[in-house]
Amino acid sequence: MMERKYLFLDYLTCIGCETCQTVCDFIHDGNPHIRIYVTKNKQYVPINCKHCDDAPCVKVCPTQAIYRDEDGAVRIAEDRCIGCLGCLQVCPYGVPFYSLKVKAVTKCDMCAERREEGMEPACALMCPAEAIQYGPLEMVVELVNERRAKNIPEHRRELTEGELKESVSSGFRVF
Repeated sequence: MMERKYLFLDYLTCIGCETCQTVCDFIHDGNPHIRIYVTKNKQYVPINCKHCDDAPCVKVCPTQAIYRDEDGAVRIAEDRCIGCLGCLQVCPYGVPFYSLKVKAVTKCDMCAERREEGMEPACALMCPAEAIQYGPLEMVVELVNERRAKNIPEHRRELTEGELKESVSSGFRVF
């Protein structure tokens, strides 16, 4: 097995341009495997498969259609998927979805075809803010640590009175 690769999404760096979603939509014929959500406080949150170390979707699949490839990506062999939807029920991120076009469950495969040709996932390549990083864990962690060290003052902010009240009413404890 080759060294495991990771796809990391840096939410503090994401500018919400939806380039990742658009390029994924193009590559996967209208089925983007990454989606941008916007929180109430206008933070952009790209959501895709996290390729969990101990992926519950792999464990629950009765036909072994879900497996981990040589780069560490959790993939679905669509021809073996029977559409039981067990993976949808156990995914903590709500990522897999049933595709009427493919007639099987599908999700991010870290651009398997591109990786087989020695290229990185399209979302990481195309992100203009470089919020999506792909590589070995050590490289990704080092990059994230460098960014955080440089940007601590930039990202530090005080909660507004309205945000504080909303947090408290939502059950968060504030000291």
